Amino acid sequence: MSILFITGTSTDVGKTIVTAALAATARAAGAEVAVCKPAQTGVAPGEPGDLAVIERLSGVTRTLELARYPDPLAPDTAARRSGHPLLTLAETAAGIESCADADLTLVEGAGGLLVRMGEFTLLDLAQKLDAPVLLVTAPGLGTLNHTELTTRALHSAGVRCAGLVIGSWPAEPDLASECNRTDLPAVTGTEIVGTLPAGAGSWAPADFTAAAGTWFTPEWAAEYLRA
Repeated sequence: MSILFITGTSTDVGKTIVTAALAATARAAGAEVAVCKPAQTGVAPGEPGDLAVIERLSGVTRTLELARYPDPLAPDTAARRSGHPLLTLAETAAGIESCADADLTLVEGAGGLLVRMGEFTLLDLAQKLDAPVLLVTAPGLGTLNHTELTTRALHSAGVRCAGLVIGSWPAEPDLASECNRTDLPAVTGTEIVGTLPAGAGSWAPADFTAAAGTWFTPEWAAEYLRA
């Protein structure tokens, strides 16, 4: 089984839409894809969460959610407030490994790399499963600091960064965004391997899946997203 973790420099940088685009691209290349969202917050029981968005946009039907909490907070805080037990590293790793018969398992974190999903962070989970982490980042002011801090944390932990993806590229980028597109690889030592247009999550599924493969560099997609 091939596993790819998806994290962000912070919340609301486009992780879910990037995960949907990865799933759509891998499916188009002939891979059987599973998607795991270990902890979903801010969604009540029975309501559609991030996995529903991914299913709708990508066509992937094999998904796994291990815990859900109603408060829109970090998963460990939300778990304590709701009286639910914290996810453990062992049970979460086992859940992901239950998808071992898929060609590719995508694992979307919550918030940034060091947000606690239970008794652990996404970084801990990537270390345990020896899997690379794809980092979704914003294009505008502040992204250089956030992105370099995250890539340094990955490097220090011995976890491979699979690349950077700009999660929402504006139709009319400002000066900071244009400069950051050049500066991000320079300050992190990590290539930008994908760029998603702003608003892609609102596209019709057919249009989304048709375009998704063009948002990632072909060489990178061939390495990470094919069966």
